[in-house]
Amino acid sequence: MTHAVQCTVLFADLRGSTALYETLGNTEATAVVTQCVALVAKVVDSCNGRVVKTLGDGLMAVFARAEFAVESADEVHDALERVIGGPANPNAPSMRVQVALAYGETIDVNGDFFGDAVNVAARLLDHAGDQETLITTPTLEQLPPEQRRRFRRLDWIQLRGRSEPVELWRMETRRTSDALSTLFGDANPMPPRSAPEGLQLSWGNMTRVYAGPELPVVLGRSPEAEYFIDDTRVSRMHARVEWHGGNFQITDLSSNGTYVQYGQQSEIVTLRRGACTLHGRGVLSLGVNPAHGNAPSVEFQILRFDDTAPPPL
Repeated sequence: MTHAVQCTVLFADLRGSTALYETLGNTEATAVVTQCVALVAKVVDSCNGRVVKTLGDGLMAVFARAEFAVESADEVHDALERVIGGPANPNAPSMRVQVALAYGETIDVNGDFFGDAVNVAARLLDHAGDQETLITTPTLEQLPPEQRRRFRRLDWIQLRGRSEPVELWRMETRRTSDALSTLFGDANPMPPRSAPEGLQLSWGNMTRVYAGPELPVVLGRSPEAEYFIDDTRVSRMHARVEWHGGNFQITDLSSNGTYVQYGQQSEIVTLRRGACTLHGRGVLSLGVNPAHGNAPSVEFQILRFDDTAPPPL
């Protein structure tokens, strides 16, 4: 039986299973992945969702109401953090989850779902970093005000296989949301900073400085990327830099990874669909490990405009 349904589609994907199989072996790694997917399915069910199908390291689900889908995404992050890779369990398998939501009309074909909302939610996973939940504007519009406040606008993005761009929003964690409420609430408000921090990016002869409110900025080979890097080893939309929780954070969006290094003798931080906070100054190598040499590299420096202001007379 086929009929149209307005719903919110959720895709969840566990990343890190490849390394898990190398570390634990096939039998134990399969058991861990299976248990994690089962946990995600249990959370979906507890939040009034319906699991449509499992997809290897993840699953697809639908929700009649968008707020239930957001609640489910929140619980998925919390549940998996308690089980794997959480701060209280540093020796647990290193796996992370990405979640994407899209609201719209779908076609229910004997329990399976098709349509633009399904395609958009699936493609959004390509742009999600570790422990991130991304949603579309139509999804945001279905949420009550208290949930809407938890989302921060990122940008319009072009999804693979889709002609029209999609406006993207990211869910802040409960801790971040509570911190923002405290900062801007009535109790003990923080005094405003006289100047925001800035980020300087330099590649070849191109140097640009971004203040926090001007972000996010996408680095990539596509002419649509705000920071265009003309090198075939760089993905079209390779990495995203944004102002997050009072810091500049970079998230890898590529297939070949982003590498962060603060000096030639320092350890190289490897990001594969992951994120990290930038500090001081260093180099971002895109798609090629800087240890191999001749990598397409962007120098970065965190600036505090207060420090560069001339002293008073």
